[in-house]
Amino acid sequence: MTPVNPTTPVLEVTSLTKQFGGLRAVNDFNMTIHKGELVGLIGPNGAGKTTAFNMITGLYFPTKGDIQFEGNSVVGLQPYEITRLGIGRTFQNIRLFSNLSVLDNVRIAYHFHSDYSMTDGIFRNSNYSSKEKELTEQTQDFLEIFHLNKLEGEIAKNLPYGQQRRLEIARALACNPRLLLLDEPAAGMNPKEITELMDLIHFIREKFDLTILLIEHQMRLVMDICEKITVLDFGEVIARGTPGEIQNNPKVIEAYLGKGAANVA
Repeated sequence: MTPVNPTTPVLEVTSLTKQFGGLRAVNDFNMTIHKGELVGLIGPNGAGKTTAFNMITGLYFPTKGDIQFEGNSVVGLQPYEITRLGIGRTFQNIRLFSNLSVLDNVRIAYHFHSDYSMTDGIFRNSNYSSKEKELTEQTQDFLEIFHLNKLEGEIAKNLPYGQQRRLEIARALACNPRLLLLDEPAAGMNPKEITELMDLIHFIREKFDLTILLIEHQMRLVMDICEKITVLDFGEVIARGTPGEIQNNPKVIEAYLGKGAANVA
């Protein structure tokens, strides 16, 4: 991998296009995100936002275009390879190991950092035992950061919705990403949970020195925490700007926000 230049964008997407048969879900999508930025990607349902996320994280291969992470192309890599490079994500529909405990959901992610061999794992020797103990302790410390330590024995599916979202974000961060993609993290949340989520996003950004790209329909959250916003409609970018600029953009109001958008902030 090429050494990272401090001026190199964390993410640079160029002419990204994805076609499914006769449907062009994303067309000539361009985006540049620099270290430490918190950027929103918004638009109507079916605009191509999650398709763009899926290409960035290797779930879909682009029909054309390039995706550079810290100066290196990730096109053609598998999702686990992209995760190892430093891109983490959550999903629109929560994807936890629903029948495993809170502790095990995050400990699984921590196995990215394990350094014992397959032989150690098969024979469960002393090296395996010590490394597993170390991973468990690291996971418990991590859960404490997210105020989930008292729930470590709870089965994931039994957690309240907001706590499941918190757990999913914690698991993504256990893989030690430098770029975090959040796909509609506030979906299904009540106003109190949305406020707690905003606080959490601010916290993890500072705590883990993250760059964040966020898809979200909750305009209160987007306008309050994002510094820049890109708007997609029918797979194409129709606007870019600050929250204030986006709220007052006629194309965005017509396509997505509606006439009351200027009063959101």
